[in-house]
Amino acid sequence: MRLCHLDDLPDGGARGFDPRASGRDTVFVVRRGAVLRGYENACPHHGTPLPWRKDAYLNAACDRIVCAAHGALFEIDTGVCTLGPCLGDALTPVPLTLHDDGEVHLAATPFEETHP
Repeated sequence: MRLCHLDDLPDGGARGFDPRASGRDTVFVVRRGAVLRGYENACPHHGTPLPWRKDAYLNAACDRIVCAAHGALFEIDTGVCTLGPCLGDALTPVPLTLHDDGEVHLAATPFEETHP
């Protein structure tokens, strides 16, 4: 499932997406150069959405993912909580595919590949 083009993701930033048209961003992608990390938009502490406003997934230094509700900080590369009430827990990763043409997609699960 297509999310966007790589050029639509700010380098060093993050952006949320609503791939299932649920009315809220359920996944987000963090970009560092050509490296992309995707996660579900839910804090492991209580499942609350992470940003305090649209696409505000990173702290001021842009070196950690932050939960606005609890102040928890997460490593960008692993999603592991390094500070806050869910210390040691991790965000749920979302597998991504970057196509040669720069299109960013949610990676298909085996079920989706066999049952379109």
